[in-house]
Amino acid sequence: MATGDDTAGTGWVSTEKSGHLRGRRVRDTAPEVALRRAVHRLGLRFRLQRRVAARCRADFVLPRYRVAVFVDGCFWHGCPVHGPADFRGPNAPLWRDKIETNRARDRRNTKAAESEDWTVVRVWECEIRTDVEQAALRVYKACTEQPS
Repeated sequence: MATGDDTAGTGWVSTEKSGHLRGRRVRDTAPEVALRRAVHRLGLRFRLQRRVAARCRADFVLPRYRVAVFVDGCFWHGCPVHGPADFRGPNAPLWRDKIETNRARDRRNTKAAESEDWTVVRVWECEIRTDVEQAALRVYKACTEQPS
């Protein structure tokens, strides 16, 4: 059930369930911090929020190895396992568009970073929550399996 009108003329309708989405972190999310800690324990050093291509910032980069790491939230980036299968309510078409726009931006950013000679590692939030050490090993392998 909607609790309000169009939010600031954007077409979005405020609903009872929408309040928990306001103010969500964009940077330094719990999965991102957990992955960074695990990567650090493996002896790798990184920099946060660095530009790797035009209009493209990685969550963290390992400049020595030219590895850019992106941590993708299951909801916001449309995880095939944990992302929403279907949207309901007055904002359903807007949510579908939002998630698809995010996924298109992810593809564009990966391509742009790779064109600038960065190795891109994308890690789903659920991978980190399930086994952070395994996710960190993916980053480690990206660093060690390439010519330096």
